Amino acid sequence: MAYWLIKSEPSVYSWDQFVKEKRTSWTGVRNAQAALNLKAMKPGDRCFFYHSNEGKEIVGIAEVVKAAYPDPTDKAGKAVTVDVAPIEPVKQSVTLAAIKADARLKDFGLVRQSRLSVVPVNAEQWKLILKMAGGK
Repeated sequence: MAYWLIKSEPSVYSWDQFVKEKRTSWTGVRNAQAALNLKAMKPGDRCFFYHSNEGKEIVGIAEVVKAAYPDPTDKAGKAVTVDVAPIEPVKQSVTLAAIKADARLKDFGLVRQSRLSVVPVNAEQWKLILKMAGGK
């Protein structure tokens, strides 16, 4: 299993809306690096759901339920999407400030490539952030 962080502005697509819909296609990703990350995602992979711009915090955990396929919102036919489903909210949101304050996360993609909408998370980072979020 691999781990990821997916970002959405809450005013565009929030955690609450995601939970209500129970599943979504992660469309609209056009950055080449983020697209490569989408292509690497496999069903069963876990994702932190991050509210960007407003809040700047991890608010939930999701699971990839369908591997990459052509993004129907891309008229050029080059972009891909994956389907994700919510697993659970985190007990305590983890802010970008808290992530940046922890030296162990200095190499985390959210810190190094802050504008990237789909970021890989290594197992050590996943465990640390999960603990910060009140998990195991």
